[in-house]
Amino acid sequence: MRTFVSVLTGMLLCCIGTQAVAEARVALVIGNSKYQYVPNLSNPANDAAAINLLLKSAGFDVVETRENLGVNDMRRAIRDFSDRTRDAEIAVIYYAGHGMEVSGINYLVPIDATLRRDIDVEDETVSLDRLLQVMEPAKRLRLIILDACRDNPFAKSMTRTMARRTIGRGLAPVEPTTSDTLIAFAAKAGLTAADGDETHSPFTSALLKHLVTPGLDVRLAFGRVRDDVMKATSNKQEPFVYGSLGGSAVTLASLSTDERIELPGTNVDTIAARDYEAAAKVGTRESWELFLEKHSSGFYSDLARRQIAKIDNASLLPKGKKPIADAEPSKPKPTVRTARSSPKCRPDYEASYQQSLAVARSAGEHPAAMIAQHKRQCGN
Repeated sequence: MRTFVSVLTGMLLCCIGTQAVAEARVALVIGNSKYQYVPNLSNPANDAAAINLLLKSAGFDVVETRENLGVNDMRRAIRDFSDRTRDAEIAVIYYAGHGMEVSGINYLVPIDATLRRDIDVEDETVSLDRLLQVMEPAKRLRLIILDACRDNPFAKSMTRTMARRTIGRGLAPVEPTTSDTLIAFAAKAGLTAADGDETHSPFTSALLKHLVTPGLDVRLAFGRVRDDVMKATSNKQEPFVYGSLGGSAVTLASLSTDERIELPGTNVDTIAARDYEAAAKVGTRESWELFLEKHSSGFYSDLARRQIAKIDNASLLPKGKKPIADAEPSKPKPTVRTARSSPKCRPDYEASYQQSLAVARSAGEHPAAMIAQHKRQCGN
């Protein structure tokens, strides 16, 4: 009997383990802002941190986030991520930073790239093809999101060594060779995307709003992203998705928050605490709003609302003015002694002064210094 139970337990554990592996969802998030040889970008690091929070809130099993990577670190991060995709059902790579197209091939630009010549591209950047290669083992969905269609800062300074080589504007169109693969650009091929004047780029702001909507197919999610970006940019920027999926709906959000709470061994406070910590690392109003979308009530939700109120109050203050809660306590006003309260102006002092003054005058002196001192002491 014990043997049978042991065998049955092992079979169940094996099935559960297989199912968990088969349903694994993994992501790599990269944000490059602090470029060393061209002007910095304001938002990619913020965008990456927010996408990290978004995917974690959607229940992804693994979300690896890296910021401001040089070429060696960037290649290493992508190589290591290939280990995560081997048994994954869904694999996502999100990249925000500079990107460029050279002779029809798209490249992502690390922060230490100099790119003095066009032939340096292969040595100092990472090709989009490399990302597709490491995503290949994922079974159900391979998704690459590129917020990298900004103006190429190297185009004007880069020396052309081969006449046939062209350097395009934005990114080049792509046709994935593997099935169930989507590549989302922040703007259509050959066009550029805005970095944004707010905390996030227009593209990433729309992703934060729609990408992991529970039950929403990823293709419809990107349709909503497109609509939001076009509206925000007055139709100047149109995101575009390349590739195709089958007939089954694919969603990036596993379950809604309420459904996750009912799962065995899951505690709502544990989930909220984890998400609150992630939101705090970002620290923007958008991150707190995203937290409240997932956790509308409870202790951590109240704290998140206080954080939003604090941000709003700070934005309304004049420059350099501290919020009331953070202002230095007012100091008590010093007690000012009046002439009448001064011990030097008591009647005995006054009598002594008058006597000294009479003696000086009788000696033919003009006691100007004595009179001035008396005025300073007694005000008369």
